[in-house]
Amino acid sequence: MNPADRRFVQIADALRESNAWTNNEWLCRPDLVAAEKLLLVRANMDPMHCHPFHYHPHREEIIHVVYGRAEQWVGNERRILGPGEIAHIPAGTVHATYNPHAEPLVFLAILSPAKLPAGQAEVPDPCDVSTQEPWASLRRGLPVCRTRA
Repeated sequence: MNPADRRFVQIADALRESNAWTNNEWLCRPDLVAAEKLLLVRANMDPMHCHPFHYHPHREEIIHVVYGRAEQWVGNERRILGPGEIAHIPAGTVHATYNPHAEPLVFLAILSPAKLPAGQAEVPDPCDVSTQEPWASLRRGLPVCRTRA
């Protein structure tokens, strides 16, 4: 179906992909629906895994926990988020999602905009800063989490 004509995305139509951090089910992006301002992905993170410190140069984001618990960082602030709780991340803000727990973590990531202007679209997104200070040592003393890579 042409994305311009689609108004509903059922789970069978979700675009599935795995990356270094999560197994994803894309539910809203321009190649699924006529979305220009919103991206929505349901991310499934294994226990003891993470999406380490990074930022999105031109997109703001909301992380909404569906199942499990997230050790969520926004800048150098940390909270444990449970089901129904969110974190708002302004564009360009360093953040990270860790799952140092025994159960899987499922969260929705909502990002905006879906389409970036030409000059911004060439910038890497996300930008990993996990090996740079202060991010590289911010979790010192906390359980080690890894990526899928």
